[in-house]
Amino acid sequence: MAKKQDFFKQVIGHAKEYGYIFSSSEIYDGLSAVYDYGHNGVELKNNIKTYWWKSMVQLHREIVGLDAAILMHPKTWKASGHVDAFNDPLIDNKDSKKRYRADVLVEDHVEKIDQKVQKEIKKARKRFGDDFDEDQFVSTHPRVVKYKEQMKEIIDRMTDALENNQLADLKQLIEQLGIACPVSGSKNWTDVRQFNLMFGTKLGASSDTASDLYLRPETAQGIFVNFSNVQKTGRMKIPFGIAQIGKAFRNEIVARQFIFRQREFEQMEMQYFVRPGDEMKWFDHWKAQRKKWHDVMGLGNENYRFHDHDQLAHYANAATDIEFDFPFGFKELEGIHSRTDFDLKAHEEYSGKKLQFYDPELEKSYVPYVIETSIGLDRMFLAVLSAALKEEQVDEKNTRTVLKIPAFLAPVKVAVLPLLKKDGLPELANEIIKELQWETQVTYDDKDAVGRRYRRQDAVGTPYCITVDHQSLEDRTVTLRDRDSMEQKRVAMSELRSVVLDKVSMIRALKELEQV
Repeated sequence: MAKKQDFFKQVIGHAKEYGYIFSSSEIYDGLSAVYDYGHNGVELKNNIKTYWWKSMVQLHREIVGLDAAILMHPKTWKASGHVDAFNDPLIDNKDSKKRYRADVLVEDHVEKIDQKVQKEIKKARKRFGDDFDEDQFVSTHPRVVKYKEQMKEIIDRMTDALENNQLADLKQLIEQLGIACPVSGSKNWTDVRQFNLMFGTKLGASSDTASDLYLRPETAQGIFVNFSNVQKTGRMKIPFGIAQIGKAFRNEIVARQFIFRQREFEQMEMQYFVRPGDEMKWFDHWKAQRKKWHDVMGLGNENYRFHDHDQLAHYANAATDIEFDFPFGFKELEGIHSRTDFDLKAHEEYSGKKLQFYDPELEKSYVPYVIETSIGLDRMFLAVLSAALKEEQVDEKNTRTVLKIPAFLAPVKVAVLPLLKKDGLPELANEIIKELQWETQVTYDDKDAVGRRYRRQDAVGTPYCITVDHQSLEDRTVTLRDRDSMEQKRVAMSELRSVVLDKVSMIRALKELEQV
């Protein structure tokens, strides 16, 4: 665990040093759990958004986009249940004065037990090799079975306490498990109390006439209230989807773990409207489709796992999380939920407007069921960054720090490096940049020895470097260096465009997505 914590600190430090993420308002000592994306960060973030949008909207004829407003009529949040039930259980440690989410403390405890399970599995896999049957091992090994039973009992007790608002039971569970404050090690806890997560604001010219509004805590409701608008104007037929990328805001009790849990964050969501009764077919479909999307990025299959929900939210009849092994353990990255017809029916009730679809095949109207895919953009950013950061041994004496970001997502795809700042080399380098800049992100670097420049571009995550030397002036060839293999080869300048753009193309990744 200490190694993981050290690595997480390295990720955070690297993100700042190389222009990926800064603390918001840093010159004023920052604002807790709010971050700014730097010049490299914004490029990576936009590339992730583009990959999601193209794969979700451009490649699906039945899915269209939407950009709903952040501010919505306050009845929206009454209908969705956020006004009455969007709470987190808050608990304070009396000695450290630190505040925590009670459910997260319990979940972290369960994660420690699960790490014991994974350790047993890893040992068994090493022992039995190709003959290892993980499912059989997990269901029969005494220690693993015991751990699994402990985990289930703890989660069931926590869920029951939260659903029935029995906060005293939740505190009792924390005490019985011997959960200590991560900062002080103290087990001296206050009572658990509920805390509403929505940010309130005002709409109006004066305080006397202003009405209460909320910054949206999720993007999904903007899709639901626009269901009829999109369906009618887009002439959409069931099944169809509405996709959206947008900001959401939550007044988190404890916003921690860097950009994993923030007060201002971005979501990439798609709500897929289906016939009642068909929802489980489409739930399984989107569960598989979303995993394919992750697989194409090549972040390591071992870093992903599905977590099916035993206890469901009041609006759902099926739910699973795609979890990623972040530097602080497996945590939710994306959720796939079957939301039934809860949202549309709730908005029908509160608005008095019909939100139904007339199905010509069935010759009747109905409120569609909804399959939701929702991924945190900031969490996806952190997953890419943490999976990509490597320390590698170059030779007996030297190491390098490299960000092996998937080439089609990398902030800068190509760095052009003139060997010297004279003899016409900078002019030739700029000629190459002018050729490539129309179709990809290119940078120019002429400071320091070329070896040091390679290391700098490795740390930034640039997939390819083009070095312009005196031979380039003679035969118009350059050295093309690959970030991951560090291999170098001479390439004719006339071939650079086709060679480089093919290697960094998002189209290539999208086509691979169809084949996975």
